[in-house]
Parts: sequence; structure tokens; C-alpha cells
Amino acid sequence: MSFALKTVAVVGPPNSGKSTLFNRLTGLRQKVANFPGVTVEQHAGQVRLSEDREIELIDLPGVYSLNPRSDDERVTHDVLAGEMPGVARPDAVLLILDSTNLGRHLVLAAPILSLGRPTLVVLNMADDLRARGGEVDTAALARQLGAPVVLISAAKDEDVEAVFEFLRSAMAAPAPLELPPVLQDVPHCRQWASRVGRSAGYLPPAPPIWTRRLDAVFLHPIWGPLIFAVVVVAVFQTIFTGARPLMEGVERLIAFSGGWLGTVLPAGAWKSLLVDGVWNGVGSVLVFLPQILLLFLFIGVLEDSGYLARAAVIADRTMARVGLQGKSFIPLLSAYACAVPAIMATRTIENRRDRIATILIAPFMTCSARLPVYTLVIAAFIPEKPVVGPFLGSRAAALLGLYLLGFVAAFLTARVLKSSVLRTEHSSFVLEMPPYRRPTLQSLGLRLMERARVFLRRAGTVILGVSVVLWILANLPLDQGRAPKIEASLAGMVGRTIEPLIRPLGFNWKIGIGLISSLAAREVIVGTLGTIYGLEGESQSAGIQEALRHDLTPEGAVALLVFFAFAMQCMSTVAVVRRETGGWKWPILQFTYMGVLAWLGAFAANRVTMLIR
Repeated sequence: MSFALKTVAVVGPPNSGKSTLFNRLTGLRQKVANFPGVTVEQHAGQVRLSEDREIELIDLPGVYSLNPRSDDERVTHDVLAGEMPGVARPDAVLLILDSTNLGRHLVLAAPILSLGRPTLVVLNMADDLRARGGEVDTAALARQLGAPVVLISAAKDEDVEAVFEFLRSAMAAPAPLELPPVLQDVPHCRQWASRVGRSAGYLPPAPPIWTRRLDAVFLHPIWGPLIFAVVVVAVFQTIFTGARPLMEGVERLIAFSGGWLGTVLPAGAWKSLLVDGVWNGVGSVLVFLPQILLLFLFIGVLEDSGYLARAAVIADRTMARVGLQGKSFIPLLSAYACAVPAIMATRTIENRRDRIATILIAPFMTCSARLPVYTLVIAAFIPEKPVVGPFLGSRAAALLGLYLLGFVAAFLTARVLKSSVLRTEHSSFVLEMPPYRRPTLQSLGLRLMERARVFLRRAGTVILGVSVVLWILANLPLDQGRAPKIEASLAGMVGRTIEPLIRPLGFNWKIGIGLISSLAAREVIVGTLGTIYGLEGESQSAGIQEALRHDLTPEGAVALLVFFAFAMQCMSTVAVVRRETGGWKWPILQFTYMGVLAWLGAFAANRVTMLIR
């Protein structure tokens, strides 16, 4: 009996090009969510097969086997077996294997085919296989596996139509591949995979010459870390200089549109809400979108090229000194985008104590939400001067210093944790090194579109909501039917209530309101200050940077930067930590520790800067 496919799972080992094919098939018709009850991301996308027919693709976490040891492997196993609550068992499977590494990747074929679901075995990276002199007989391999096999290049869009043909077809579920029980043992499964590959005439490609040559440099114990440092410096310098024209363009567009809106709306509360509240609040944050996208562009290039895997190997030497392993590097690296998915990514760490330690230090990594705060304060108080000729300016150096400050705080915290409450034996770090590849424009474009969508959704929900609430609080209580001065409003009362606590840091009540609002999301402080200064009439004339210079001394500005480098300031992260650790003990400890450290660090920064000046 045949049936039409509705849901198809995309499965494969890491570095097999699984996500590249998923992006190729779905384009921008994707969404990101979590599996029910499990904070492991699932990427789902719609594939249009005809004018009146679509199917859903689910991109499962990359795995080498279906024997669940980590949470990622457990998710993949449970979805394929139909044991994931709230997720229907997929109608079929796309099994993506790297054709240049077939001897190792075929190991996954045995448990996948034994499930008895319609399966297309997709041998990816055909262009690389041919270029390096490798070959495989797909017809012979299909006979060995009892399932159709296609050879494609997802990156080059070669023969991807064969995958569409499989998805369009209606088929009967095949009988499960009869495998001896001994194949549940990984070594025997590898022997089976090797035998199947030989029977299919698989000729492994020659090792890539450039990969060996580049690794000799990038993985060198001396040159490797130095090159990594140069790459990091170049990224930060480019973030400040390269994004500046685009940021100025966005700023002019927001100022022009806000001014136009102010002229067409009649005077009154509605105009004040839209212009002073929403436009100044949300617009103040939107200015930094080009800078954030530029950061993600660099991360995407480094990741897709294969360089970040080498960076993980280099980092393993450093992490071993604090008791962590190189496996923690990938979650910590993703924390530079956002701590929430970084904490989810720790599910690949099998040792629970290592995993908790990584979760606790992940928020110290400078996430993209801190970038608008850093950029605003740095641009307001630090003049641009060359530090290392044309290669590094003073503002980029300050930004790099803040990133390093967060890393040092994470490093020292991890050392304390791993030498006390979370002590474990150091375990070896094994990572499959992908060959160097040229990033594709489509992959980078989809990544940037997704990040822009996340940023704009955040601006349209969290930041917008906070801006509206702040405007309401800043206009109450009414005094003879008129809005009070902002310092006498409810918002001003809140700021003045906490002012004694933050005054030693060099902050006034306006910064205090920003600190409270930033608990929703770190970058909200920029929108909050934009709204406050807009209500005071300062934003339109002098700009938020000039207004900041009236409210902060240089000592207070340095203290504010240090405070944001250390403070948690993100309730979404707190919620995810509670969910991942199974209780409130660790998130409360983490929030308190980071808050106290932020206050003490900001106080020390204020006093030291005062002495230096």
C-alpha cells in the first residue's frame, strides 16, 4: 500500500552537509522551535512539491549513531522511533552522508534502515568526491542497502532534483533491513559499513592537500593561537568601521521617518506615544542591526569554511587548564550570538558536571544583545584614534577588551567551579575535522535572514512592549490632566528608589530605569534611554549619545560597560537555565553571583578610572 509523504526527517552525522541540503530544499520557508518538553532546537521547513502540495522537513540534530548517550542523540532516536511526545513519527527519512567520508558515515545507515521507514540515502559533496579522485557505484550501494541512493552536491545544487523526486513519490514502506544483533555494537557496525562500501566500489578520495597544508599552520601550537587572535582583532575592527556607514544610513532613515510622523500626527497623547515612546525606543535599537548582522556574517564564514572546528581544537588546550574540555567550546562560541541556544547546545556534553559548569559560564560570553549597549557607550565617550596603525582603532580595541573581560570572567569562574563543587576528571576531546570549504552565498544569506528576523521580532515584541510600558509609566500620575515631568512620574519614582544603590557606580536614576528594563533583554536599555531622552526632548536635537554625556561621567561610562559585561540581565536565560538544570538552585546562584560581580566590578572600574584621570 502506498502513501503520500507529509513529514520527512533529515538525519545525518555532523559535517555531512545536512543543514545545507535542508536550506536548499526549504529556502526561507523555515521556522525554529524546541521539541516539546526538551530544550533542543528543531528546524522545520516547508517544501513546495507542486502548486497544491507541501511537505514538512524536520532537521534533526547531527548524530553518529542511534544509541542515545547525549540529549541530542536521544532526541533524534525518539523522533525517528515515534517516541517523542507531541511529534508525529516521520513518514520517511532523508539520510545525508558525506561521500568523501563514506567509510565512517555509513555506520549510521544500519540503524536508520532497520527502522523500516521509506529512506533515501543521499551521498552529499559529490563535487568534492570527484575533484579528489574518489568514486562510488550508487546502484551497487542501493542493492547492498535495499534503499535508493543518490549522489548530489547540496552546496553546488547538483542533482538535488533527485531528492525532490523522492519527496514527490508515493511509496510503500519497505521491510526493515534485517541486521544481525551484533551490529548494535559499534565496532561490528563499522566492519559492516566497510564491507558494504567495498562491495559498492567505493574509492575513498585522496586527502585534501590544502587541508593538510592549512592545518599545519592553523593547528600549530604557536602560529595557530596567534592567527586566531589576528582573526578576532580583524573582526572587531571591521564591525566598528565597516558597519558605520550602514548604521548612519539606518539612523538617518529612522530620524527622517520619526520627524515626518511627528509632523503628520496631531498633538496629543497618541503622537507622544508613537514618536517619543515607540519610535525613539525601538528605533534606537534598530540602528545597531547592521553591526549585529556583520558579526554573524563573520561567524558564518568562519563556521562554514571549517575554521571554527580548528579553533575548538586550539581552545581545548586552554579549556583543559580550567577543567573543561574542547566540547564546551562550541556552546560557548554560540553564546556570542545568544546565551539561550548556547545553553541548549550543552546537551551534547555527556558529563553532567561539565555541562552545568558550561551553562553557568555561558552568559559571560558577550552576546549580540550587549553589542548595542557597548557600541552606544563607546561611541559616546571614546574618540576614534589609531592604536595599531590602520589595523586597530581605539573603539574596536575597547570593544575587544570588553569581549576579553567577559571571557576572563568565564575562565576564572570555570576554574573555581571545576576545582570545587563541579570537580571531575579531564576527559579526552574527539572532534571530526571537516575539510576546508568555500562558504556559499545562499547559506550565509539564509543565516543572516534568520538573525535579522530574530532581531526584528525581538524589537517588535520585547523592546516595543517595554517602550510602551515605559511611556505609560513616564506619563503617570497625571497632574491636572497633564503628564508630569519624567522625574516625578512613576518611572522616575522607580529610578529614584534604586538610585542610592547605583549612585556609587556613577549612575543616576535614568540609568537605573534602563537597568531595570534591561532585565527583559539587555539591549532594551538602549530603547529605554531613547524613550526617556525623547520625552525630555533631547533625542531629536542632540542625539542619545550627547544626552548620555550629560548623565554619565567617563568613570560612570566605564562602570556601565563593566556592569553589562558581568550582569545576567536576561530573564530568558534564567528560565532556560532553570529548565536545563532541573530546578532553581543553579539559576538563582548564577544570577546572584553575576549580579554581585557586576556591581563590584563596576564600582572598581569607576574608582580606578577616577584615579587614572
